[in-house]
Amino acid sequence: VLDVGLYNDVTTRSRADSRPWRPMPPGSVMSPYAPTDPSDEVAMFSIVERSSGDLAGEALLWGIDLHSRRAHVGLALLPPFRGRRLASDVLGVLAWYGFTVRGLHRLQIETLASNTAMLNAARRAGFAHEGTLSESAWVLGDYVDEVVLGLVADRTSPSRHSQHQAPLTPPGVGE
Repeated sequence: VLDVGLYNDVTTRSRADSRPWRPMPPGSVMSPYAPTDPSDEVAMFSIVERSSGDLAGEALLWGIDLHSRRAHVGLALLPPFRGRRLASDVLGVLAWYGFTVRGLHRLQIETLASNTAMLNAARRAGFAHEGTLSESAWVLGDYVDEVVLGLVADRTSPSRHSQHQAPLTPPGVGE
């Protein structure tokens, strides 16, 4: 489902990933959604809509640095689930997981300056704009600006993130 709905959406995937899009057959072990062994550097989740139980997308903490206690945040929603404010809820749950479960200190999002949906979701979840990287991403034949947003554990209310009932499930559950 994620291969077809997310990876094969070439335009959206190219805007969301710094790696070049390459065609791959369904079920390929090279798919970013192929099952992998647990890792200290990545925590991947399926996003499941609570009311329907439908798979809505994927979320992850990546580049987890246990020494500096920081990680990058990413998420992707399938087209039918976009525009429903799920992303800010998912970011809140990822913050709770990163700060409370993993003991991280800082979370960071890098997104295209034109990605208003992610920028709005991140702000609603408490992330602060920290800077703009001019022409730092090569996307579909052009250099475009990226925005860096951050959230630091000491600057956020623990109750803000503990109120979330996790809509995230480990990959494979609920698919």
